[in-house]
Amino acid sequence: MDTPVRTRQKRASRLEKNRAATKGRSAPTGVEPCSAHDYWERDSFSSTAFFDLTDRALRASLSRFTLGLSPRALTSAYLDWATGLSYASGKRAQLMDKAFRKSLKFSDFALSRSMHRTDPAGCIEPLPQDRRFRDDTWKQFPFDLIYQSFLLSQQWWHNATTGVKGVSGQHERVVEFAARQWLDVFSPSNFLLTNPKVLKQTAEQGGQNLIRGFQNYVEDLERTLSGQRPEGAENFAVGHDVAATPGKVVFRNRLIELIQYEPATKSVKAEPLLIVPAWIMKYYILDLSQQNSLVKFLVDRGHTVFMISWKNPDPGDRDLSMDDYQQLGIMSALEAVNRIVPDRHVHGVGYCLGGTLLAIAAAAMARDDDDRFKSLTFLATQIDFEEAGELTLFINEEQIAFLEDMMWEQGFLDTHQMAGTFQLLRSNDLIWSKIVQEYLLGERNQMNDLMAWNTDATRMPYKMHSEYLRHLFLNNDLAEGRYIVDRRPVTVSDIRAPLFVVGTERDHVAPWRSVYKFHLLTDADITFLLTSGGHNAGIVSEPGHRGRTFRVSAAKAGDPYIGPRRWENETPVQEGSWWPEWQQWLADQSSGESAPPEMGVHDSDLPTLQDAPGSYVLQQ
Repeated sequence: MDTPVRTRQKRASRLEKNRAATKGRSAPTGVEPCSAHDYWERDSFSSTAFFDLTDRALRASLSRFTLGLSPRALTSAYLDWATGLSYASGKRAQLMDKAFRKSLKFSDFALSRSMHRTDPAGCIEPLPQDRRFRDDTWKQFPFDLIYQSFLLSQQWWHNATTGVKGVSGQHERVVEFAARQWLDVFSPSNFLLTNPKVLKQTAEQGGQNLIRGFQNYVEDLERTLSGQRPEGAENFAVGHDVAATPGKVVFRNRLIELIQYEPATKSVKAEPLLIVPAWIMKYYILDLSQQNSLVKFLVDRGHTVFMISWKNPDPGDRDLSMDDYQQLGIMSALEAVNRIVPDRHVHGVGYCLGGTLLAIAAAAMARDDDDRFKSLTFLATQIDFEEAGELTLFINEEQIAFLEDMMWEQGFLDTHQMAGTFQLLRSNDLIWSKIVQEYLLGERNQMNDLMAWNTDATRMPYKMHSEYLRHLFLNNDLAEGRYIVDRRPVTVSDIRAPLFVVGTERDHVAPWRSVYKFHLLTDADITFLLTSGGHNAGIVSEPGHRGRTFRVSAAKAGDPYIGPRRWENETPVQEGSWWPEWQQWLADQSSGESAPPEMGVHDSDLPTLQDAPGSYVLQQ
């Protein structure tokens, strides 16, 4: 048997023979002879790469069953909460006390109902936004006991998952959100035998509602499996029923088409508008049907309007970055507008994620003494992501790493994965109410243009979305002066053009108090407007829309800061649409009127390419 010393001697002898055999041979072009150490290092690198790819593939596969949510992130939050609660004996005693008091309160209520007392006071009232138990049938015995018991349990779990000392704020919000989602699954409104409204209709219709509901379910399942859009969406054809304002595509590159809309007046405001929509959805939310198209509203009032239409990225676009979206998107579009309407400033308009990118571009331009923007309008746009609402529940290092692995495999973030996240944020409105309405009551919700647009989703490139989540959501680089453009940082405080900023009251994507932070981060004149509605419906708020209200006020650069709560209390509510208010502000910022510009630039590289809405918006 060889000793360790003899083994080492044999190995050394083999290495010497290999060196002698290769001595004098020329290495292949571009390759230098390697030592034994180099071979070991190369094997180590290959092994590391292999196992890293294996881990990525496994996490990517797992993501298909978790809607893109990281099990590790959820487990970390749960363990932090559970450990904190295990060390909080006082908190546990308080929860036991609350459970005992709620039991007594519910027992008294149940006893009153069993003795047929007239309308005893309930134990608990649903939250204002909770519409599940508004129907009068829930006041009948025993359904009032069922839903009161559920709400008391829901309230107790809210107390249990919040206020545990030592638990990080991120983990507390995740645990509270997860508990709420789990409880909502078992809401008595979701089941046939515990929903009095469903039972009543079933009895009145002889079960026909359940038959229709089953047919609706089968139809939805078939459409989902075949990749079709929901029933009724086909009635809103892009370019015919929606996105139908006349115009021409006047510029195209690998990322955008630029649409110039045809003038509708004999003279137009001197400065054109360049609208930058979000690329997370199709641009035509701002050009829906003729009666609620923001583009048509502006064109009819004498504005020259340009709109960016983003390409729907595919796996070949995986390496498109935030810089690409700025350069190939905003800057390329702005250069085209400047050639079509020369010697004019431009009113920049950004919506949601498009507004964030517009703020980055405007900050970089201000840093470089580029003053082509006459004014800037931001619709439901955030530049500070510290308080970005419930979306921050899904933004931490573990979650982003999980998403990156998912996007790395396919080259983009899929539309269904994004839709699943947004549906979770409003599960009662977007998931459970649909199940009750369409599958238990058998009543189809009437499709409208905004709902049809919402089903026409787009993908997000791997690199861009990773940079967006890390630099903006996770690290908040833009608000804190660390965001880099052309190798130098930018800050929105450099922007001096007047701003018009719009927030919406029930925004779950860009909460209006987060949007309000423009006041803290910019040194420009700001007109801030808060409108009723949510992230999408609040923006699509045409004149004549019933129930619309808004608040608005202006602040000069250098005015003392007013906090959002005080601003809300002191700013009067006005009835109607906010569109005329903004259009008048744009008119006030304009320097007069002129003849309408020609469509595109003839005899150049900016001819009219095709009719609006172009080809990119039709990509699936």
